[in-house]
Amino acid sequence: MLEMTPAELFDYFQQSKICESLKRDDVEVLAQFLQEKTLKQGEVISDMGDVGDSMYFIVDGKVSFTTTDGQDEAEVGRQGPGNLIGEMSFFDKVPRMMRMSAYSKKVKLLQLTQPMYQRLKVEHPYIAVNIIENAVVSLDHLIRALSSDISQFEHYMKGFGRH
Repeated sequence: MLEMTPAELFDYFQQSKICESLKRDDVEVLAQFLQEKTLKQGEVISDMGDVGDSMYFIVDGKVSFTTTDGQDEAEVGRQGPGNLIGEMSFFDKVPRMMRMSAYSKKVKLLQLTQPMYQRLKVEHPYIAVNIIENAVVSLDHLIRALSSDISQFEHYMKGFGRH
């Protein structure tokens, strides 16, 4: 059950450019498939090795992504409001490579579970396609950011940073 009203959810989607082609009526339908989740700082959303049974829209706060080699833990990124997280494992069913946890004192998420998504695909395919398109854009941003980081690192190692 959502605390957000359909109007607030619609505004969130429009401002965040998430599923922005959905009309108010579509968002009212989608609201029935989402659950609101509030976490405190440090709480784990999903852990390394988990297979994604949910993906999340970040409404408020920041989420941290960390990885470990068994001894040391390293933060590899953060995401804030307006971002979709957890979509990779949700769709490909490969175990997660990172831990997602609440970075801010309070994090508010909208959760779409696998069973709700499967129902949405059958009952409201237009809405499901919008979510898939948003997941593709989210992954595209991630790949572009990684490509830029790798390019800068390579430039540093082979160029001015090399001694």
